[in-house]
Amino acid sequence: MYSGIRKLTELLYPRRCPICDGILGSREPLVCRKCGKTLHFIETPACLKCGRPLSKCEQEYCSDCGKNLHEFEQGFAPFSYGGSVQSSMMRFKYGGRAEYAGFYAAAMAGFGKKQLQDWKPEILIPVPVHRNRLIKRGYNQAEKLAQSLSRICGIPSEPHAVVRMKNTLPQKELSRIERKRNLEQAFSVAAGYHPPGRVLLVDDIYTTGSTIDTLAALLKKNGAQKVWFACACVSPGDS
Repeated sequence: MYSGIRKLTELLYPRRCPICDGILGSREPLVCRKCGKTLHFIETPACLKCGRPLSKCEQEYCSDCGKNLHEFEQGFAPFSYGGSVQSSMMRFKYGGRAEYAGFYAAAMAGFGKKQLQDWKPEILIPVPVHRNRLIKRGYNQAEKLAQSLSRICGIPSEPHAVVRMKNTLPQKELSRIERKRNLEQAFSVAAGYHPPGRVLLVDDIYTTGSTIDTLAALLKKNGAQKVWFACACVSPGDS
């Protein structure tokens, strides 16, 4: 019976490749064969702090992490933001393709397996979106990623731990000083919530790190001791 319902569901709502958005075959569980051959995880050299790909083997940190202190301990992302992945993330965020979360969470879990084993986070907290954006998009893509990652890794997810109080401007359009000002009083820990000692923030794209920093500082102020992040992809930036 379950098999019949599943087949009917797939006929009505066919599963799609998260990269090209083509319909997946029965033997293509997460990504189509063609796209699977073109996808590559970030390889070394990569920034030891944020995981951003580096251009020189002798480098340890990207230009941003080399110049600035971050509130988070460390982070990772399996993919570099660009090309087909960038198009995919746009559909994931704005095009109603919430189902892409399963693929990206699986990639995050596989790519970051060692880090997750070493860090031992007690909770996954997705980066919250303002209610206006939530209404417009229909879902929070970071929350979808955290839910899928929670199922894979067995780490509980708490989507309501942090509330976005201010509908901020996109960080990538602002200078470092403007980013900090933009995020002032943008987040609040939910009333009565006390974060555990080890927290993993989850988001779709790591671009400037300002949002992750702001949340890490807030969570530490409220009791967290260590805060890491996991994203689906990281902006190449200036390595």
